[in-house]
Amino acid sequence: MYRRLLCSRLPLALVKRECYLQDVKSNQLNPYCQWARHISMSVVCWKKRRTEEERATASQGRSAIRYSPKGGSEVVGIWRNMTVQDVANVLKKDLDHVFKALEFADKTSNIVYKENTVIHNPQVVRDIIKISGCRFKLVANPEKEIEEEENHDAVPAPPPPPEALRPRPPVVCVMGHVDHGKTTLLDSLRDTAVVDTEFGGITQHIGAFEVKLPTGEKVTFLDTPGHAAFTAMRSRGAHATDIVVLVVAADDGVMEQTLESIRMANEAGVPILVAVNKVDKPGVNIERTLRSLAQHGIVCEQLGGDVQAIPVSALKRQNLDTLVEALTLQAQLMELKADPGGYVEGVVLEAQVDPKAGKLATVLVQRGTLRRGCVLVAGAGWGKVRVLKTAEGRTVEEAPPSTPVSVLGWRDLPSAGDQVLEVSSEKHANKVMKWRHNQRMKEKQDSDYEVIEAKTAEYRQEYRAKLMKKRTMGRFRLRPEGPRQKMIQEDTHPTLSVIVKGDVDGSVEAILDILETYDENDKVRLELVHFGVGQVTPNDLEIAEAFDALIYAFNVECAAPLAADAKSKGILVKLHNVIYKLVDDVKDELSLRIPTRQEEEDIGEANVLQHFMVSEGKKKVQVAGCRCSKGTLVRNALYRIIRGGEVVYEGKLASMKHLKDEVNTIKRDMECGLRFEDPTFEVKPGDTVVCYKKVDVNDRTGWDPGF
Repeated sequence: MYRRLLCSRLPLALVKRECYLQDVKSNQLNPYCQWARHISMSVVCWKKRRTEEERATASQGRSAIRYSPKGGSEVVGIWRNMTVQDVANVLKKDLDHVFKALEFADKTSNIVYKENTVIHNPQVVRDIIKISGCRFKLVANPEKEIEEEENHDAVPAPPPPPEALRPRPPVVCVMGHVDHGKTTLLDSLRDTAVVDTEFGGITQHIGAFEVKLPTGEKVTFLDTPGHAAFTAMRSRGAHATDIVVLVVAADDGVMEQTLESIRMANEAGVPILVAVNKVDKPGVNIERTLRSLAQHGIVCEQLGGDVQAIPVSALKRQNLDTLVEALTLQAQLMELKADPGGYVEGVVLEAQVDPKAGKLATVLVQRGTLRRGCVLVAGAGWGKVRVLKTAEGRTVEEAPPSTPVSVLGWRDLPSAGDQVLEVSSEKHANKVMKWRHNQRMKEKQDSDYEVIEAKTAEYRQEYRAKLMKKRTMGRFRLRPEGPRQKMIQEDTHPTLSVIVKGDVDGSVEAILDILETYDENDKVRLELVHFGVGQVTPNDLEIAEAFDALIYAFNVECAAPLAADAKSKGILVKLHNVIYKLVDDVKDELSLRIPTRQEEEDIGEANVLQHFMVSEGKKKVQVAGCRCSKGTLVRNALYRIIRGGEVVYEGKLASMKHLKDEVNTIKRDMECGLRFEDPTFEVKPGDTVVCYKKVDVNDRTGWDPGF
């Protein structure tokens, strides 16, 4: 039967299985079964050897191409569209060798290969490398010069010829310390009441509007915040203006933001005109204010300098006509002109997302005339102008130089301070956006590379230190330090994660600048997980839920359905409209997350008068006879014994007695017997017994944002 099985055409696996079953049935090892196993192993070895011989000895056909070089073979670099000469160069062989290899590598095509023939099929090149006994790797063409990416960025036009210039209204920026009357002064000039609508009585946005003076001339005013948090807004206002009106309150004098405004105006190279406000208050000293300004480089005409200083009262509209005349005179001396034709150039003063209108940006036109249909690029945003509106809400068809307008029609919202440039078409705008995006990604890659290099150096140094320690231990194995660590370690450091949403880009920028002043070495980590302009959205709730974050909404609303959804998910949404109140709220949240610490609080104090032994059952115990000299002694409190200025015992009481009664408290000037938990400790007359307890103390963050 075994011979019949072996001579059959059945697979060897079935033959072996059948033989094994016969052995099991007969309960013996049949010699035919042994012979069958020997034959099966011989067949397997013969097949393996035959396959190797076919691969190694085949000299014609495609079998030669299947040859796989050994691991130690030379590695050569290949690239697309190599010529025959390129293949010969990388292999370091002559052309005849490549031509012979091509006879086997490319049999299907009828191409007549010459020295400069391009091999378009990459598989043919790979087969030539394998036939030559080498391995390959893909590399860039070393001879092909990498062409620099063409610059598609939009750039300002060259200066216009003198004959194209036309007179334009001056741009005046009102700057100064908080609560010195800047917005009130502007309200008096344009007969409005903006200050009544401001939260907290302070300006928190940069305002831009056009005012028609009694003389018929137009002036563009920029109102900047005076609060310390809005430094970036004041800097943008100073660099986008022609004249700076420095408002100084006569009762306060020169303050911190006054000096900062002077510095920014000097950096921008803009002339300064001083308005000494609040002169109607009794007891003000205008001369003292002027002398304070002179100490910081602003020498007014009253003190022999060249800076005009006009005492005004914005609230009672005193000397406003004199201030207007001074502004007009300064503008005439500067001979301000601009080119109203050509492509538009300007600057973004503020950007926001209106819940009804959409993405809006306040643009100050500096060159050209902005009209509907213009395609604009600004920073990372671009759009096609659909609507132009003034500060009063009137729709206009065009905006000449020195005119601030709200532009509606942005596809991507720009940031405050971005330069606005007009381009020829939307196609050109897309090219500009793509080029700028690529530049930002390159900059990010460079910065990430520096961080990676620093981390790599740090890890390499740690590895060398561990390796050196391992070598010094010799044959002893380096044991892991401490218990086995988990694969994933949870971060138990207290953290406050926040999401910031604001009404305008400038406000969000100011809040982020404040959060950056937080010291990361503090007891609580502050993490900004997301920020943006506009109302609270469902996406914000998803991010807050994922990071367990708080949402701070500054001057924006949270819709009722979203508020209900946030409440059900346990997400805290805090609405604020005054920036310093928002900062105080962040400080409170940080303080709540600081771990509580325990402090010792003294309750009472006693003097040891006598040490004696008393019988308690069949044993003697040590008792300290004491008199309470301060506060109260409590039975369940902690005790410390001080002898000669040093602490000799700390612990609890085992018993507290007054006369023969067990008591819980001993008041001042009362005598008592104290027995401590440690029976071996012996008190001595003259020792001081301090009774204290440990209380939890909540610390507050020491973060000082600077205001």
